[in-house]
Amino acid sequence: IYLLKKRQKVKLIFVAMKFDLLKTDKASNARLGEIQTAHGKIQTPIFMPVGTAGTVKGVHQHELVEDTKAQIILGNTYHLYLRPKLDTIEKAGGLHKFIGWDKPLLTDSGGYQVYSLAENRKITEEGVKFQSHIDGSYQFFSPEYAIDIQRKIGADIIMAFDECTPYPCEYDYAKNSMHLTHRWLKRCCNRFDETKGLYGFEQSFFPIVQGSVYKDLREQSAEKIASFEREGNAIGGLSVGEPHDLLYEMTDVVCSILPKDKPRYLMGVGTPTNLLESIALGVDMFDCVMPSRNARNGMLFTSEGTINIKNGKWKNDFSPIDENGTSYVDKPYTKAYLRHLFASGELLGKQIATLHNIRFYLWLMQKAREEIKNGTFAPWKNKMVKKLDIRL
Repeated sequence: IYLLKKRQKVKLIFVAMKFDLLKTDKASNARLGEIQTAHGKIQTPIFMPVGTAGTVKGVHQHELVEDTKAQIILGNTYHLYLRPKLDTIEKAGGLHKFIGWDKPLLTDSGGYQVYSLAENRKITEEGVKFQSHIDGSYQFFSPEYAIDIQRKIGADIIMAFDECTPYPCEYDYAKNSMHLTHRWLKRCCNRFDETKGLYGFEQSFFPIVQGSVYKDLREQSAEKIASFEREGNAIGGLSVGEPHDLLYEMTDVVCSILPKDKPRYLMGVGTPTNLLESIALGVDMFDCVMPSRNARNGMLFTSEGTINIKNGKWKNDFSPIDENGTSYVDKPYTKAYLRHLFASGELLGKQIATLHNIRFYLWLMQKAREEIKNGTFAPWKNKMVKKLDIRL
């Protein structure tokens, strides 16, 4: 913390993110770590609930802290840029103040959302022109503008602007896209380095590895982004439809190259099994809409497998949602009650399900950290993955 005195006033400026690697599992590459940001510490491995438009759907911020034990959440640059727009966020004093969240925040750059708008976008060397899904207006993101937007949003960790390739993807397209992402990365870095945070604390910047499912491209990209020596690194362009074995293969390739003393963030992943297998490969951070989106459709994750709470078999089941009491312990709602809420169309059902799933994901991360610390992660992981995908 640097104290800068001007006109008898003291302004606090917080230094950028710090990562401590505390332990690596001997039987795998799983890592126990801690990230320090201006808004608090993050214990890794960690899952980040997705708050696309400044909210994890249906969940209060205090519930994220008290009930799910969330340490960091993710905001989406594309959605926040379109609504409520940057002017409102900046006048509020940044996204932290706008949404009433005093813990760490991460924003993606909008690259994935632009990728998902394939029919309404045009990619050039300068950037991407796309149509708003809200009003159809044309917008343009350059690498520089993506950094400017994230400066105004004010997250602790901000991401490089990249192109996310689809699956399947031809080799030549993936190669050209990767090189474009690298050129954009240089422009992002230049813009980041010539600008400052707007709200009294330093932001950190993560580049993103691309290369689709091609090993040589992933190796090239990992080496390239590692050369920029930023505070952390991300792995993008996976979990877009490829088989899980390719997800793990590419993650393993990249983690073997990315520096060990910096956090690794696997973007948009995934199922509980995906998370545990990727932790074993050396990943530290995750985000995915799956726990909240699936919850709203009645799919619950538990330590014994998954539940479709809408099924009639749960009508008179008065046991807790998770038999082992591993998640949402302080409010042990029964399967029968939650099924009743869904059958009745009550909004509370979706809210409870969302809190349960997010809490389960974060419980899983907590257990992973404990097992790494105790040196028992590998056998515990192997035991858990056999149960997690079972349909109960």
